[in-house]
Amino acid sequence: MKKSDLEMEQDQAAPEPVVPVEVSTVTPEQLEELKQRAAKADEHWERLVRTTADFDNYKKRATREKGDAIKFANEQLIGKLIPVLDALDRALTATQNAQQESAQSLQAGVAMVYQQLKTTLAEAGLEEVNAAGKPFDPNLHEAVSQRETTEVPEGLVVEQMRKGYKLRERLLRPASVVVAKPPQPGS
Repeated sequence: MKKSDLEMEQDQAAPEPVVPVEVSTVTPEQLEELKQRAAKADEHWERLVRTTADFDNYKKRATREKGDAIKFANEQLIGKLIPVLDALDRALTATQNAQQESAQSLQAGVAMVYQQLKTTLAEAGLEEVNAAGKPFDPNLHEAVSQRETTEVPEGLVVEQMRKGYKLRERLLRPASVVVAKPPQPGS
C-alpha cells in the first residue's frame, strides 16, 4: 500500500519523546483501554487517509468533467447547423451551374436556407434586437450616427444599420442604429 504525503511527513519527523512508564503503575484495565484507544486512533487515521484520497479523486474527476463540458458545450448547436451548411453548399454548387432563368429558384433556395438558420439559432435561444422606431437604449443599441429630423421625437431610433442579438437575456451584439436629433436652428 502506498503511503500518503502526510504519513511520509510523519515518518520523517523527529520521534516524540517517550515518557518512561513503570509497568507496575499501569493496571490491566488501563492497558486494555490504551489498546482500544490506539486501535480507534488507527481506525480514524485509515478513514482520514481514505477520505483524503476520495476527495483528491473527486477533484480530478470534477476538473476533467468541467473541461469536457467546456470542450463540447456547443456540440448540439453545431450538429443542428451542419444541415444549414450542407444547404449553403448545395446553393453554391447551383450558382456555378446556374443559368439566367434559374436565378429566381436560387434566390428562393437561399431564402429557405436563411430561414432554416434563423430557426435553428432561435431554438438555441438567439433573439434579434429590433430597434427601429423604439427609444434609444444604450444597453441594447450602439449609436453610430445621429440624424436631424422633425418627423420623429428626439432620441428615437430612425434607422437600424445592423441587427443586434441576445442569447436568452445576455446581449451578444448591440444593434447599430441612427438616432434622431432635433435640427439645428438656422439649418
